[in-house]
Amino acid sequence: MTQAQFGDLAGVTKKTQMLYESDQRSPKADYLAALSGGGVDVHYVLTGNRTVTEPNGAPEASRVADGAHVVASSQPGSGLAEVKLYDVEGAAGAGRSLEEERIEGMLYFPEAQLAALGIQPGQVAGIKVRGDSMESTLADGDWVLVDLANRDIRQEGVFLLTVSGERRIKRLQRLAGGALYLISDNEHYQPEMITPQQMGEVEILGRCEIRIGRVT
Repeated sequence: MTQAQFGDLAGVTKKTQMLYESDQRSPKADYLAALSGGGVDVHYVLTGNRTVTEPNGAPEASRVADGAHVVASSQPGSGLAEVKLYDVEGAAGAGRSLEEERIEGMLYFPEAQLAALGIQPGQVAGIKVRGDSMESTLADGDWVLVDLANRDIRQEGVFLLTVSGERRIKRLQRLAGGALYLISDNEHYQPEMITPQQMGEVEILGRCEIRIGRVT
């Protein structure tokens, strides 16, 4: 995050944030409280030591892109956005929407944290990961939060998509001529190419943003 973005998360100006970072001024409790509500590990900000335990016994969560820590809660609360966890273990029929699938549980994330990541709370869903093709990024039994509003594969990254009606989680890479590469992070799996002629069988459902450990 830029200093301006971090300051916005805490409710201060960029200049104030710069003063804090240069030790010319000390932050107050409301600043730290706002950061905590936005998903920042305040204990780490104050001491340099990361918090070991997750609040409310929630599983560990991190960004798919860079592994940065993300706050997750198993209990609802003020300022927390509800995220549904969908059980989509089986292959889905063509055109079947997530809303038709069984909801296995709920997790809660600070709204400010999701906003800072560019995620709209109403446009995110938790999907269970099956198989080992995305090790070491996503493990079998993990959950992943999918930003359903972001289907732009020009960014590259890990996406939830359907191929011939079957849901898949793969790292996508666009190729010259309109082809698409489906890449497994597990090196034991070979990349799969979707030709331009096959693209009509592909639907991008959203970008995988947050990895969540097993939910018990």
